[in-house]
Amino acid sequence: MLPDDLATCHGMIREMAASLRDAQRQVEQLGHRLDLLLRRLFGPRSERVDPGQLLLFFGDGAEGTPDAVPAPESPVESPAPPPTGRAKGHGRKPLPADLPRERRVHELPPEQRACPDCGLDRSPIGEEVSEQLDYRPASLFVVEHVRVKVACRHCQGHVAVADKPPQPIEKGLPGPGLLAQVITSKFADHLPLYRQEGIFARHGVELSRKTMCGWMAQAAWLLEPIWRVMRAEVLKSRVIQTDDTTVPVLDRRLDRARTARLWVYLGDREHPYAIYDYTADRSRDGPERFLGDYKGCLQADAYSAYDRIYSRGVVEVGCFAHARRKFYDARTSDPQRAHEALARIRALYAVEATGKDLDEAGRLALRRERSGPILERLGTWLDEQSRFVLPKSPIGGAIGYARSNWAALNRFTEAGFLAIDNNASERAVKPVAIGRRNWLFAGSEGGGKAAAVLFSLATTCNALRIDPFAYLRDVLDRVSINPARKVAELLPDRWWAAHSESRPTPAG
Repeated sequence: MLPDDLATCHGMIREMAASLRDAQRQVEQLGHRLDLLLRRLFGPRSERVDPGQLLLFFGDGAEGTPDAVPAPESPVESPAPPPTGRAKGHGRKPLPADLPRERRVHELPPEQRACPDCGLDRSPIGEEVSEQLDYRPASLFVVEHVRVKVACRHCQGHVAVADKPPQPIEKGLPGPGLLAQVITSKFADHLPLYRQEGIFARHGVELSRKTMCGWMAQAAWLLEPIWRVMRAEVLKSRVIQTDDTTVPVLDRRLDRARTARLWVYLGDREHPYAIYDYTADRSRDGPERFLGDYKGCLQADAYSAYDRIYSRGVVEVGCFAHARRKFYDARTSDPQRAHEALARIRALYAVEATGKDLDEAGRLALRRERSGPILERLGTWLDEQSRFVLPKSPIGGAIGYARSNWAALNRFTEAGFLAIDNNASERAVKPVAIGRRNWLFAGSEGGGKAAAVLFSLATTCNALRIDPFAYLRDVLDRVSINPARKVAELLPDRWWAAHSESRPTPAG
């Protein structure tokens, strides 16, 4: 039966229409793939196209028509008048003003400067300037540390030599800039070390991936004090969002890679850091050890490893994105119930979109006024439908998940600083998942722990729109020269406050 609420009916219709569009798109994609397969098996291999069809894309006699496609004769029509204005959002965007510019002046050759009337040379009266964006590949360079020796000419002795400044890796080859580049390439740009090995080879320098792997371990050791302070700051947050993802790790005792975990913990607005923690498995010991005596709110999926953490005073906050996903997966087996649930959840997200620019007090008031009644009706509907579905069916599992976590799912209506889902932490584990497709595995337990430290700094910089290279280049230099300096000054947001010119211009 359809619900009596007209708004919910409209939401169901929208959800069913969206599912129908998805199904139609999938049918079209499968049909296209089947057509390609049949053509590959039974059809001709040539890719000839009727020349007349190309005219649909190039127009009748328009500029750019391929020479091989003759345009048919047609009466000449007067061209349409050009548009009077430019559509909003279209056209070339201006290049950033802070980019260095090279001025190249192009003058008429002497034989073309003579006036065609009187024959005298024409004088400059102005310039026409156009800009072109170009690229110069990054370059390696060698820093020669020259230590001047002094001696007493009179005594012919007492030789002394200037001290060499501290380096990130003592007696090591890389400078702070090279270390920062390798870290940024792997942990921010997902470029594995073997590909960087090839890039450096094109510059004429042979750097083995094994050597760079050792550099990453030593850089992580240097930067770990910053990671520890960031962790302490995250634990001061009113709410922490967390999620985890798999990391294959080589184990010399096994004939295959072992599956470990990287957990991410996101602080709140006042503590804007993304901290990654490496564990050898997915047991509850990892989150318990990381969180320690934390007593705020923890927003995560319904993984049972968090249950003991909640039992000691941490407030559980549920994720409506996880609940919605289960209904979405059930839409093919029970479309009516699944789409009705999706419509009701969509109404909650519509309220969130309305209040995204409000302060905490305004957002909380809006949720109590508008989200509260929606949740009450949704809870009643879940209780009613649970009596008519099989618990082991997809829709039964979705309803059971929502009902068993109902208190946690409602918690976002109790405070304005809470989110309706933990999608932010899911986005934070995506860099690990993307990188995993490229570098495939961590080489050891130590490599997993080093990756957690370096991912924390690179991801936090990206989230704060800080250039990871600029940050790491400067910080590695500072911690090398003065390891005992105040680590809190080197946190990404505080470093940026003193180096605001390192923040890139936002795109668009």
